[in-house]
Amino acid sequence: MIEANELTKRYGGKTAVHDLTFTVRPGRVTGFLGPNGAGKSTTLRMILGLHAPTSGTVTVDGRPFADRPRGLRHIGSLLDAHDVHGGRSGRAQLEALARSNRIPRSRVDEVLAEVGLTDAARRRIGGYSLGMKQRLGIASALLGDPPVLLFDEPLNGLDPEGVRWVRGLFRRLAEEGRTVFVSSHLMSEMENAADDLIVIGRGALLAAEPLTDFAARGTRAHVTVRTPQAAELIGLLTAVDADVTSYGERLEITGATAPEIARIALDHRILLHHLATEHASLERAFMELTADSVEYGAAGDLTGTPSARDLVGEAR
Repeated sequence: MIEANELTKRYGGKTAVHDLTFTVRPGRVTGFLGPNGAGKSTTLRMILGLHAPTSGTVTVDGRPFADRPRGLRHIGSLLDAHDVHGGRSGRAQLEALARSNRIPRSRVDEVLAEVGLTDAARRRIGGYSLGMKQRLGIASALLGDPPVLLFDEPLNGLDPEGVRWVRGLFRRLAEEGRTVFVSSHLMSEMENAADDLIVIGRGALLAAEPLTDFAARGTRAHVTVRTPQAAELIGLLTAVDADVTSYGERLEITGATAPEIARIALDHRILLHHLATEHASLERAFMELTADSVEYGAAGDLTGTPSARDLVGEAR
């Protein structure tokens, strides 16, 4: 179990993490989400004792991780797949970690086989692809057979088979009663893998709850339409008090059902390339909750796109 209590980290006049309190429980996969610059990496590094909190505490199974000798037996982590000596072989890297943590050498062969790197074990890490480095980092995390595992963006560089394998690994580890804490930007994978979510923005806690509860925060069901006659359809829909958000030829509509929109389009001879009802999703709930916490937003992103009603008003 990981427990943070009023955890705060400041760098000079900048507060990276502010008063975070949360619990990551065993037997579940917990996703850690937040926009870029939200403080996720700083939080993970404080859990591992790599950064000291300015105030507050964070413990792993009741103790600060830095107080534990032979730490790989207590918590396994992958923070940066590139943070390894490129001149070493994968086997040599794992053997060095095993020696420093008094882990039997036989365990090295076991984790190499588990992550699919047995045949590449004697190759230099500098020649590994990003996906292979990710697998090696996961092997390092598993090496001490720890009860707590922490991963930062573990899916980067993995092919679809690798993503499927990691998803199954997380589930198996949780079913074994371990604590699994995963930071990722891939909403689809969090939707498939996580049981619980912790969401932060600008260093502060925004949500800590089961994934299903969080996803239900998303906007109510809406209808998505693609049409080359978007401007004409927007005018007809706003006339019947539907709300429309425009992304060029793609429209998102609330206040009118898909059959109603289809009837309007048919009556006015408007060509539709796509018409579908979309329900609440993790991605939409995340975008809505963190809209005010995005530090570097691109022009025309989801959170900043004006509604079609606003655009029609400006045109008038």
